[in-house]
Amino acid sequence: MAKDKQFVTEITPQSEDFSRWYIDVIKKGDLMDYSPVRGCIVFKPEGYEIWEHIQAEMNRRLKETGHRNAYFPVFIPESFFQKEKDHIEGFNPELPWVTEAGGDVLEERLAVRPTSETMFGHMYSKWIQSYRDLPVLINQWANVVRWEKRTLPFIRTTEFLWQEGHTAHENEAEAREETIKMLDNYRDFAETFLAIPVITGQKTPSERFAGAVDTYSIEAMMKDGRAVQAATSHYLGTKFATAFEIQYLSRDNNLEYVHTTSWGSTTRLIGSLIMVHGDDRGLVLPPKVAPTQVIMIPIGPPKTREAVIGRTDELFKELKNAGVRVRVDDRSDVTPGWKFNEYEMRGIPVRLELGPRDMENGVCVIVSRVTGEKKVIQQENLVEEVQAMLEQVHNEMFERALKFREDHFYSVDSLEEMKASMEEKRGFALAGWCGSEACESKVKEETGAGSRNIPFDPAEKKQVCICCGKPAEHTVVFAKAY
Repeated sequence: MAKDKQFVTEITPQSEDFSRWYIDVIKKGDLMDYSPVRGCIVFKPEGYEIWEHIQAEMNRRLKETGHRNAYFPVFIPESFFQKEKDHIEGFNPELPWVTEAGGDVLEERLAVRPTSETMFGHMYSKWIQSYRDLPVLINQWANVVRWEKRTLPFIRTTEFLWQEGHTAHENEAEAREETIKMLDNYRDFAETFLAIPVITGQKTPSERFAGAVDTYSIEAMMKDGRAVQAATSHYLGTKFATAFEIQYLSRDNNLEYVHTTSWGSTTRLIGSLIMVHGDDRGLVLPPKVAPTQVIMIPIGPPKTREAVIGRTDELFKELKNAGVRVRVDDRSDVTPGWKFNEYEMRGIPVRLELGPRDMENGVCVIVSRVTGEKKVIQQENLVEEVQAMLEQVHNEMFERALKFREDHFYSVDSLEEMKASMEEKRGFALAGWCGSEACESKVKEETGAGSRNIPFDPAEKKQVCICCGKPAEHTVVFAKAY
């Protein structure tokens, strides 16, 4: 028991070592384990179920907007990458290659998928002949491999899971509309499903996706003040259409190139929600994505145990039938206090306690993981009260994360001011930028903060470049990032 108690409480405080806190939390929360291959992890059931809930909700949203799922090969011929110069230059350092199979040396090297623009481009050139074939709206759920030098579970791994959408359109206007529509879908998903506030905007040219005309992102602030790029959406123009000869017969009977987009989100969403919401007691999981939304703990001496467990099981069925993801821990070999700590550490949004006196009074107690608020409720109102608390927990999580971001978001007007901000504080900086890559690079070199995006709706419009003092063409969010 002493060993178990230590397991529950031994989490490094965030203020002491945030990276160590993160590893402690995901290990003790039983979300993953390390595989024998460097940079790769095993998703344990608790961690993978979070991804399943993300996947199910994202799938629902994609299908509502007319997108359909397909699957493309994990192996991509080297010649495909040579067709789009910017694309191969952007990904070449991260590409693993298959050079031999079945004991034979391959005639052409095969890349293990880092992303699928080239494979989609090849197939779309076969499938699209006429404007009647457009738009093509396809999404893929897959794994990809990028040979990262520095890795961190869920946030940056050699192999990770994601969805990638690839669409083809008649013209630029339709493709750009798709690009922004999917970006807004990611923003809404992050905020309404994961309770993560994000900043929406356009990437600078140096930060855009390899081969894109324009790249857009949603950026989230972690509790150490660093940024995570939570999802991206790209307008690819006719670059890949030209490279792969994706042409169609237009309404005017002319042969035209399609305009394409790509967009994606990954399992780094799991790492993001942990870093945005977790505290020194462990995980804090948003109710809509939590594998278990309610943990029920029967309490009482042995003489009342059977009756209390019986009533707990009845209430369990009511919640389960109402669609609540609920579990019962009726073990007798650990104390209720140990269970309280255990499930707080695992981030379960709501705890329900039921004892013999509660049974006599027809009540039970529900407790919020976020605030610790205890509420005595009538058993006859159980489903409504639990559902209301789950919604309350989500809203409180979002508001807390938003307040944290607001408290760690600084407006700066000089390089010296940004240096001081990054050295003394943690968070994002809003600054002016003249548009030159030299100034952007110098800011990162001297402060460690890179450009995250050019926000669509900045809190203020900057007039002067933070680096050179010339008129600012853009107002940019800068931050250190994962």
